[in-house]
Amino acid sequence: MKRFSVTVTIDRPKGYVDKFNNVYPLNYGYVEGILAGDKDWQDAYIFDELAQGVTHFKGEVIAVIIRDDDVEDKWVVAKEGVTLSTEEIYLKVQFIEQYFNSTIILLD
Repeated sequence: MKRFSVTVTIDRPKGYVDKFNNVYPLNYGYVEGILAGDKDWQDAYIFDELAQGVTHFKGEVIAVIIRDDDVEDKWVVAKEGVTLSTEEIYLKVQFIEQYFNSTIILLD
């Protein structure tokens, strides 16, 4: 699958603490207009340390995290041209993905 550009609305900025006391080490949000398996907007992890204090991030989907035991998958979004390994991605998203049986698919 090819990479593609999206704009993510950030609703959980880096440092956000959810109701289960998970601390987000990166920005997290959703892509409006794309419905996910839970019938809500598509969720996305943002891999860009410079995207602090912003409400939107434009980048490209570089990977998809497929959850075998959940109704929705997650997108990994970074600046255009950024390449990360599955290990690098998992290190940042394991704070939540540790609770799921997930597979990371890198996009071309």
